[in-house]
Amino acid sequence: MRHAILLSVAMSCFTLMAAAQNQTQRGTLIHEETIRVSPSADTARLGEAERGHELIILGTSRDWTNVEAIIAEARRDDETSEEHEGKTITGWVPNKALVSMSTPNGDKIIFGEAADSEDQASRRRGRRDAAQDALRLYYRVYDLFPTSPLAGEGLYRAADIRWQVERSDVMTRPSAREREAYMRGQINEDWMKLVIKKFPGSKWADLAAFHLIENKLCGDWQGASKCPEKEADLYEKYVKDHEQSPTAPEALYDAAWRYSALIEIYKTEANAKKSDQSKTHALELAQKIVTQYSQSDWALRAEDLIFYIQQGVPTYGNAAD
Repeated sequence: MRHAILLSVAMSCFTLMAAAQNQTQRGTLIHEETIRVSPSADTARLGEAERGHELIILGTSRDWTNVEAIIAEARRDDETSEEHEGKTITGWVPNKALVSMSTPNGDKIIFGEAADSEDQASRRRGRRDAAQDALRLYYRVYDLFPTSPLAGEGLYRAADIRWQVERSDVMTRPSAREREAYMRGQINEDWMKLVIKKFPGSKWADLAAFHLIENKLCGDWQGASKCPEKEADLYEKYVKDHEQSPTAPEALYDAAWRYSALIEIYKTEANAKKSDQSKTHALELAQKIVTQYSQSDWALRAEDLIFYIQQGVPTYGNAAD
């Protein structure tokens, strides 16, 4: 009996703790603000909270909010596999730029600021660190408003920006020219896989899956058939598994172009039969793009590829330069 009572009390405590966690208000800033010791612009500065950083709301006082600002989120060092703790600052920020989980249309406001930051990042003289701002803000749409219609797109866009930043770094390393994919740096896949897990069957999951192919591509084919064969298979399988994906015509083109490259590569390997088969398959895939995705720019590129193949113009190797 006593054991049953203790178990009941323990379960009640657990339920209350879970409820308290669920009720914790969080938010973010859509404009950078100074974190201060107390709710006044005249008090000491503790630090700066930029757009998109996670804020745990502790309380309010007129035009100020007491927050725990996570200004450096936890990360894992890929080389040492060590976990680095996030840096937090507890203080006060003005309410004017704060969007919380209870702010009406908060998801739309944060998404709009993220889009603006992304636009700034694309400009030659855009705001410094605007890409990182956009990444954090897009992620915060998903994080603060997981049931929002914008949550999937927000998470995907955050993952896409992160992917592009890491890709730029990976591709500048000497290992980027290695033939085998496993011999060069890999772009972190965690966020893309999270999109697929949280929004299965969605447009955003399809786009995320397309990105993941890149980590499996060779750095340099070195004139051998092994790499383009494998890569063409990857792209064809992607289309089979993601027929409605916005990137389906691009994936088909990527496969068709690789088969067109194999026409010449097989000739250097004295394999005329496979060269002819590659020509036939390249034309079939290119024509499929023209037929099924006629309104896509990839259909026009496929028409161009068909012309090259039919005219016997090489698409790969020195003769294609």
